[in-house]
Amino acid sequence: RRRARRWSSGRVANTALGSISFLALEAVGGAITLTYGFDAAIIAIMLAGLIMFLTGLPISYYAAKYGVDIDLLTRGAGFGYIGSTITSLIYASFTFIFFALEAAILSYALEFCFGIPLSLGYLLSALVVIPLVMNGFSKISSFQSWTQPFSIVLHILPFALLATMDQDLGTWTEFTGEKGGEGPTFLLIGAAMGVVLSLIAQIGEQVDFLRFLPEPKTRAERRRWWLALLAAGPGWTVLGVAKMLAGSFLLTLAVAGSVSPRDATDPTQMYFIAYEMTLDSRFWALALTGAFVILSQLKINVTNAYAGSIAWSNFFSRLT
Repeated sequence: RRRARRWSSGRVANTALGSISFLALEAVGGAITLTYGFDAAIIAIMLAGLIMFLTGLPISYYAAKYGVDIDLLTRGAGFGYIGSTITSLIYASFTFIFFALEAAILSYALEFCFGIPLSLGYLLSALVVIPLVMNGFSKISSFQSWTQPFSIVLHILPFALLATMDQDLGTWTEFTGEKGGEGPTFLLIGAAMGVVLSLIAQIGEQVDFLRFLPEPKTRAERRRWWLALLAAGPGWTVLGVAKMLAGSFLLTLAVAGSVSPRDATDPTQMYFIAYEMTLDSRFWALALTGAFVILSQLKINVTNAYAGSIAWSNFFSRLT
């Protein structure tokens, strides 16, 4: 266990946070806003984010403290041999579903920005990840480290550009959606929270990296350990909430820009509209959108593939 903890707290945290680039967050924020309206969507995102933070804290702590993954955590928490096998199957299914979802977002971006057929895009989106995960944490850590600055800039850039235009937020805050015309009822908030809470299993992927946190020996190391734990463990929900709010805002921007509601929930369309409005150049809007989506989806699907391989291995080894 100690041999596996040879990386610094900062590097482990940076690797874990690299996966939070995934654009399904924007898609979820946009989808619930389109259906339930601004008020219900914002309340649901905030409440679900709080629940995911509070549930993720003890999971992250014990995983990092004892250097174990979700499979061993569930077994040690009293689920037993059979129970942990079932939870491994549920978690493994989550990684498969989200790998496919993120690959689909990337494939649509390749078609929209570069004219690559969807069938070929699906194949490329899956195969390109394999070389990045073959060497486990070491290569994934390097990939996340050198791509992180580009990812941060491309995440912030469209909103910085929109801020220079003095964008009217009324289009967003007054958006009622398909069912929110009478205000945020408990039923609408609950339905929207159900969608957001589908992301609660993401903490398992954070744990698959947090288990590599080095054991702290001094007071300074202990502070760094807690900072890394909070930032890359339950702290993923803080970034996740921000990205869902961004998706909610960009959805209303896309709808106001005459994008059909069906297409407006696609993150590629969201960011393309933002870039096209601010840059006044279709070429640069397509180029930046394509680069942003490709980078974001590779960063999350590296994590999905890595975490999924561990989860499916655990499940099948128990089953057989």
